[in-house]
Amino acid sequence: MDRNTQDIGQDLGRLAEDARALISATADIAGDRVGEARKRLEQALENGGEIYHRARDRAIAGAKVTDAAIHQHPYQAMMVGVGVGALLGYLIARKSDRNGG
Repeated sequence: MDRNTQDIGQDLGRLAEDARALISATADIAGDRVGEARKRLEQALENGGEIYHRARDRAIAGAKVTDAAIHQHPYQAMMVGVGVGALLGYLIARKSDRNGG
């Protein structure tokens, strides 16, 4: 995993820890609204964890497929990269010309 992915995972982990601490801190507070908010927060934590893990697994699977495709077709992959770079360069130069240089 790259550094950004690790940072996002750590941030989400800290957020989940803070949310669980909040749930624990409000355990002795009575009231329908607080109880309902705690239930919603617990459900959101569960859903968020599931979504994060699915997204991470899909990203890893996609990276593996991309890596395999690039290793099988290195010259085609290189030409796609050159083509995308040329297109971006053209678009940036065109925008620069419209803005007066």
